[in-house]
This record gives sequence, C-alpha cells and structure tokens, in this order.
Amino acid sequence: MSVAILNSFRVKFFQSFRVYNYRMDELSAALGCSQMERIEEILDKREKVAGMYGEKLAEVEEVQVPFIASHVSRMSWFVYVIRLKRGIDRNKVIKYLNKEGVQCKPYFTPIHLQPFYRKMFGYKEGDFPVTEDVTERTIALPFFNNLKEEQIDYVVEKVKEGIETSR
Repeated sequence: MSVAILNSFRVKFFQSFRVYNYRMDELSAALGCSQMERIEEILDKREKVAGMYGEKLAEVEEVQVPFIASHVSRMSWFVYVIRLKRGIDRNKVIKYLNKEGVQCKPYFTPIHLQPFYRKMFGYKEGDFPVTEDVTERTIALPFFNNLKEEQIDYVVEKVKEGIETSR
C-alpha cells in the first residue's frame, strides 16, 4: 500500500476528540428483541405503577407529580420523578427515605453544570437559575414494572414523613 493511501486512511479516521463506542453486543440485542415481544405488557405495567404513584401523591400538597400534556397518548415511564415545593430540603427528604429503606436519588444534575460543559463553555452555578431551582427540588422514586401497591403506599407514606422531618 502506498504512503499516500495510508495517509488518506489516517486523516479519514483521525479523532480530534474523545468518542465512545455505543454498539450493542449480541446478548443485549437478543434481550431487547425478546422484550419487544412483550412491550405492551411492560408499558401497561409501568403505566399502572405511574398511575398509582400519581393518584396517591396528588394528595400530598408539598409534592408536584409529573405533568402529562393532554395531547400525549402514551408515556414510556422509564423513571418517576417528583418535585417538592420550595422551602423543603430535598436532600434531607432523600436521606430520610434512604434511612427508611426507600432507594431514591436526586434527579439529574443540570447539563450546564456537568464537568464537560463547565470546562468547555465556562458555565457556572447561577447561569440558569430556573433549571437549578427545579433540579434542587426533584427526587427519582423507586420505579419498576412489578412495583406493588403496598410498596407504593409505603413510599408515599415515607415521602410524607420525610417532608415533615425536613422542615
């Protein structure tokens, strides 16, 4: 092979920044295909769990449940995130929930506060105050297909208690 051809390959495949390989392996593809055979069942179960959470948490004044626009025909519900009213210490609520056996987490850090965006674009806290305010009040609750009503009742009760102890 000539040097010119080798050089053209190098230029063509040269990466000037870090990239990732997101190709799916065969086992993951097989699992995905088998899940697609029962996708309606999975979506129905997740919708039922989300519906129970929404119904029970709607009664908690300090909690805002996810908004679903009227034109949305179906949600996939991969996560269930609540937003607490201002003035409630979300981190204290999470700490209480975890202590009571309810595994939950803060929802995502705003993208502008991710290390790459801070470094690349110079973003800092305070640049997007609405985003930061919402982020500081969100909690991702336990969520999976076969979550039982009794488990949801327990989570909701502990959310109420956690709110009370955080004041």
